[in-house]
Amino acid sequence: MFEGLAQWWADKSAAELIWLGIGLFAQLMFSMRFLIQWIATERARASIVPETFWYFSFLGGLMLLSYAIHRMDPVFIIGQATGLIIYSRNIYFIWQGKRVDEGPRMSRWRARPNRPRGFEASVLRPLAGSKACGTPGFTKLS
Repeated sequence: MFEGLAQWWADKSAAELIWLGIGLFAQLMFSMRFLIQWIATERARASIVPETFWYFSFLGGLMLLSYAIHRMDPVFIIGQATGLIIYSRNIYFIWQGKRVDEGPRMSRWRARPNRPRGFEASVLRPLAGSKACGTPGFTKLS
């Protein structure tokens, strides 16, 4: 058994072993999203998809796509390229949601709007991540 593995290893070029390492690391990055999602779900005691899930999905998917292109595997290429579109779209919605939550950006040269100091900190921020939003520790995006 080990002789066959040793022979397989000996038959690989340095470049092929580097690509194998890239592929394994890419798969690790892609798999990390499941670990993060599982931990978040266990903490919340509800099914949760945290923001970092999508970043690991995108990074791992991009790395796996480059590996698939190197291997010239059309099935793997199509699958990873399609996933990247979905991951990118989810990240776009997350960023859009953050921009909406921040409100319009004020120029540092304009006057600040009239509202009591600490309004956001005392009223709005405690709701984000509270049980009122449904998921402890995570902001609910609508």
